[in-house]
Amino acid sequence: MYNWIFHTMTKVLILIGSLLCCSVWGQQRKAPSGRNGWPAFGGGKDNIHYSSLKQINKGNVDKLRVAWTFDTGDAGPGSEMQCNPIVVEGVMYATTPKLRVIALDAATGKLLWSFEPFPGRAPRGRRNRGVSHWSDGTQSRVFFVAENNLFSLYASTGKPDDGFGKQGKIDLREGFGRPLENVTITATTPGTVYKDLLILGSLVGEAHPSAPGDIRAFDVKSGQIRWTFHTIPRPGEFGYDTWPKDTWKHTGGANNWAGMALDEKRGLIFVPTGSAAFDFYGADRHGDNLFANTLLCLKASTGERVWHFQAVKHDVWDRDFPSAPSLVTVRRSGKFIDAVAQITKAGFVFVFHRETGESLFPLQTVQAPASSVEGELTAKTQVIPLKPPPYARQQFTEDIITNRTPEAHRIVLERWRKLRKDGPFAPPSLEGTIVFPGFDGGGEWGGPAFDPETGLFYVNSNEMAWVLRLVPRATAQAVANGQRLYARNCTGCHGEDLKGSPPQFPSLHNLTAKFTEAQVAEILRKGAGRMPGFQQLGDAAVNSLLRYVLRGENVEVAVKREPAGPMDLQYGVDGYNKFLDPDGYPAMQPPWGTLNAIDLDKVEMAWKIPFGEYPALAAQGMKNTGTENYGGGIVTAGGLFFIGATNHDKKFHAYDKLTGKLLWETTLPAAGNATPAMYEIKGRQFIVIAAGGGKSGAPSGGSYVAFALPAN
Repeated sequence: MYNWIFHTMTKVLILIGSLLCCSVWGQQRKAPSGRNGWPAFGGGKDNIHYSSLKQINKGNVDKLRVAWTFDTGDAGPGSEMQCNPIVVEGVMYATTPKLRVIALDAATGKLLWSFEPFPGRAPRGRRNRGVSHWSDGTQSRVFFVAENNLFSLYASTGKPDDGFGKQGKIDLREGFGRPLENVTITATTPGTVYKDLLILGSLVGEAHPSAPGDIRAFDVKSGQIRWTFHTIPRPGEFGYDTWPKDTWKHTGGANNWAGMALDEKRGLIFVPTGSAAFDFYGADRHGDNLFANTLLCLKASTGERVWHFQAVKHDVWDRDFPSAPSLVTVRRSGKFIDAVAQITKAGFVFVFHRETGESLFPLQTVQAPASSVEGELTAKTQVIPLKPPPYARQQFTEDIITNRTPEAHRIVLERWRKLRKDGPFAPPSLEGTIVFPGFDGGGEWGGPAFDPETGLFYVNSNEMAWVLRLVPRATAQAVANGQRLYARNCTGCHGEDLKGSPPQFPSLHNLTAKFTEAQVAEILRKGAGRMPGFQQLGDAAVNSLLRYVLRGENVEVAVKREPAGPMDLQYGVDGYNKFLDPDGYPAMQPPWGTLNAIDLDKVEMAWKIPFGEYPALAAQGMKNTGTENYGGGIVTAGGLFFIGATNHDKKFHAYDKLTGKLLWETTLPAAGNATPAMYEIKGRQFIVIAAGGGKSGAPSGGSYVAFALPAN
């Protein structure tokens, strides 16, 4: 009897406590309704990678089958396809490895139309992550960037809108207040639509010469620039004093290449920026360099700054914010707070009050080591968040050196001892500095996902050490040869041996297998992606450089000298070099890639698992090592977290979102280095992913693969 009374009273107390909790905490967390499609990059303008669909769930996900496949036919050597397709009113809009825009019947994969931006030739810089869509209820457009052109296409036909710019396109190089004909300006991540504005960032060169990373809003109908935010401030603008005088006239970067998130109700857009050019040596940009490496909150209608947070001052590590932020809701001190969460390459999550910019969790100011390199003045302090816990290891210490084999351990240890490694803000050096968790993360461009039902925040992460070494640059001369021109202008990305650091910086060997000689010459003149053009050196110099790269010929020519001044930097880098063991595996102990679920309410790790594996090592019994992974995941109301991303095993996975347990996986035609999309058509739920591969020498593909439960 006593036990019965005790248990009854306990249940009553629990019920009362629950009711009191509800009165204190408010209603249960509510997920957004109507998330049955995928109308924008990242699933919606809030960029939380969430779907409210439940037809596919934990109980039946193992029954998923291929519903349709569409082969673009555009795959080629080294090509990639990173597109997160969007789905609007039953039509899927996506891009291909050759930068065509395609519209497919999202239920069947049938091609509806195709748009080729430059008929008869392939665009330079083919990496692309998707398109934007706008509609006023009677007309709709699809916006897309190829090279330096922003296109507006009729959503129904794929034909250019002649009322937009000039014959349906505008030149992104215009409107900067300085000539930019010979530099790269493009956009690999689609812009964000707010009312009748398309708000767009850019991808610019990371060395000199480079374009400034202005954030611009374009009229969706005319293409006219409606507002501009200068990320390298001009005289009289906030932050101008954090740069040398008139820096905006000759340098670039501080650009938003990773995408944005929009709070449509509040009219606020959240814009993360990257580092200033040149990435690794800043003797020409002494100061904190606001608004580089900054999360900006702007009024979407005007571009007016509301608040900002600079995560890295005077960046010399290429610590760009790697993805668009996510608009989240966090339970703090008895209230639900609308917040914005931003991941970093360093493995941190910053979480800010959406309206005020106040950090929801403690921040710590840390002392940063000084540079020993002539001319460099690094920041004395930096800021890191104390919570949530980092999702990547922070320092490559001796105790995590690889023990895969005794020989690998010995060789790595010997090299490790010679490198600079005094903390996560150890500056670049002449002997070489370890950068960890790496130039590609921690977090990377695939970005996080947020579950509005549970408050869990999902991040896939890389852990790869890189060695950053500064080297003296060859001086500009009136007469030079191909080898000297290459050493001065190209070794920083592609190395002295022309091998590059794929996938970020491709090998220049055997280029004629991918391009004609004329195409290579065009890229050298005009640039592509992050690569600047070299037209300013003159035609003779470009031709000499071309002959050296393609055939090893070393022809001496007269060179148009670059203007003396801040752009003529004393130091460059010797390439983008991963710290690998003698057999080509990461130099530290696993995990080399992880999947993380962070509880933003409790501010703790909910679960963490190794993500990916090397098939060759798995065959030897070394499984679940984790690997580099590129592309994001999505979380669903059906209890699932879907992600491709793993580069070496080409797998597409579904996990229990609460525990990280693997529930289903399949092998794609090529690695799914892209974020999937989820949608419903006529009561049937689909999930589709781009299988593009092509990273780190992996096989390339060009297929979109859609999965669904078997039709009744």
